Amino acid sequence: MTTLKELAKLLNISVSTVSKALNDSHEISATTKRRVNELAEKLNYKPNRIAQQLKSNTTKTIGVILPTVTNPFFAEVLHGIETNATKNKYDIIVCLSDESLTKEQRSLELLSNGSVDGFIIAVARESQVLEQTAHINTVINNKIPVLMFDRVVNEITCDKVVVDDFQSVFEATEYLIKTEQRKHILLVSNIEELSVGKLRIKGYQKSIEDANLKSNVLKLSKVDDVEKHIYNYLQDNPETDAIVSIDHITGIIAINMAKKTGKNIPKDISVIGFGYEHTQLLSSPKISIVHQKAYEIGEMSVKLLIDNLKSEDHKVKTIVVPSELKLGESTK
Repeated sequence: MTTLKELAKLLNISVSTVSKALNDSHEISATTKRRVNELAEKLNYKPNRIAQQLKSNTTKTIGVILPTVTNPFFAEVLHGIETNATKNKYDIIVCLSDESLTKEQRSLELLSNGSVDGFIIAVARESQVLEQTAHINTVINNKIPVLMFDRVVNEITCDKVVVDDFQSVFEATEYLIKTEQRKHILLVSNIEELSVGKLRIKGYQKSIEDANLKSNVLKLSKVDDVEKHIYNYLQDNPETDAIVSIDHITGIIAINMAKKTGKNIPKDISVIGFGYEHTQLLSSPKISIVHQKAYEIGEMSVKLLIDNLKSEDHKVKTIVVPSELKLGESTK
């Protein structure tokens, strides 16, 4: 394996100059940088990462803890994290909490022993439901930066990247009321116990209240037969003329169940769900969605965490990534 000393000898310059050139130092001329980098590439030079880490006291690695990757939203956020970490010459280590408090605690403990420089976390469902997040504060108190996205804990002081969940559902519901003149709007939720779910329900309820309409919320759990519950609701409430789903799956199920009851979409009933760029390809008719900009959330999370890692006087920030109502074929 080629070393810095060998590069320096071949180029007839000092080891220090080679090192600075490879690290794009302003002290080194463009011509020297080009010579060093061309030879390093030709000889397949690889820096000794362990030595670099010992010298800088950093790992250039970010720990990412996600509830799941079967939810396309989190998969797309992870894509944004990985792509932009690589651009900034950071690696990532990904752990899945599987919505478990214990697994989340274990992942933080495992990686906070010097394996990573900081964390990007979406809090597990169980952690939020039980309101047990002291393990996250422990990491922060140990001077390891933490950034939360999507599912956040307001009581914890750290950087956060979120969507305006309240406003996004308020505007989606308002569209159905003002543009489509819908009067009997059902909200379907299987995440009502999460921070994002609570905000989205409040956004729906505010829009309904402003229009002097009746609030109709169908709350489902992970163990419920979602298809059966939505179908039965529509059978029992045939006046329903619109559905707002605040998670990534029940909107598509709602379209299928509405068609099963004989409803024409969007003539008889409109449906808006939450999703990402390709969600509209998963239903017929194509579902209208609140597009959460998941990739951008991942991108911004990396940027903000690295800013924290590099700053000596970092000010905690909450960045709101604007969502977008993307109309498909399930609304008029």
